[in-house]
Amino acid sequence: MKKKHVYHSKTLDKDGTAHYSHTENETWAFLLKRQKELVKTRASKEYLKGVEILNFEDKIPQHYEITDILKSHTGWGVEPVPALIQPEKFFSLLANKRFPAANFIRIPEEIDYIEEPDVFHELFGHCPLLTNAPYAEFMHQYGKLALKADQKTQMRMFRLFWFTIEFGLIKEDNLIKAYGGGILSSKSEIIYSVESDIPERRPLIPMDALRTKFRIDILQPVYFVIESYDDLFKLIAVDPLKMAQESFFMEDFPAKFEKRKKA
Repeated sequence: MKKKHVYHSKTLDKDGTAHYSHTENETWAFLLKRQKELVKTRASKEYLKGVEILNFEDKIPQHYEITDILKSHTGWGVEPVPALIQPEKFFSLLANKRFPAANFIRIPEEIDYIEEPDVFHELFGHCPLLTNAPYAEFMHQYGKLALKADQKTQMRMFRLFWFTIEFGLIKEDNLIKAYGGGILSSKSEIIYSVESDIPERRPLIPMDALRTKFRIDILQPVYFVIESYDDLFKLIAVDPLKMAQESFFMEDFPAKFEKRKKA
């Protein structure tokens, strides 16, 4: 079996700049061109506005360049991090309006999919909607709430985050569109999530999302749909921290996927 490539974030120079190779910038340019075409008719209008605002070019942007744009719209910024960080660190950054983003990019041999969140997933998938005020404020308040939880509850709260910020769908003009970063940065999931008749698409009921298991390495069998971005901000008012704690006293819904096999 082919050995899995190990990714590491780049060390920044004294000016906070990450230096990318010609191949890495070519990879970004290929992904950007392909994905911009795929999201045209399948992504939320607010996301597409954000893509225009960020004005991505055919080279990997520096995190501070994205930060400068986001700050002028919603006060957010982008924080360089390793590929994966602990929940407490993750939610702490959100609470401080800093979106955690790795600065490595996938190798050409893994162009279509990697499990780790690379710079294309983070910047193209997530950052455009950080120009949208209700979305950005939900992220901010959710991070603050999650910091009040213990680690076990934080992991449970990540389920709701998964089914909204990572793999959420939204209804626009009676059509289903994608707004989750995991969908918007994926060649296959962007088509599958909005067009396939295989997955379930349910209205977002927070407790249902908290009781739904997921896997990171498959096309999602279940998606939750919101009516508007204001629905995200309204989630804070129903206290997702308390609901996450209450969800431990309820059974999870039966998983709609096979258990992942250990390598």
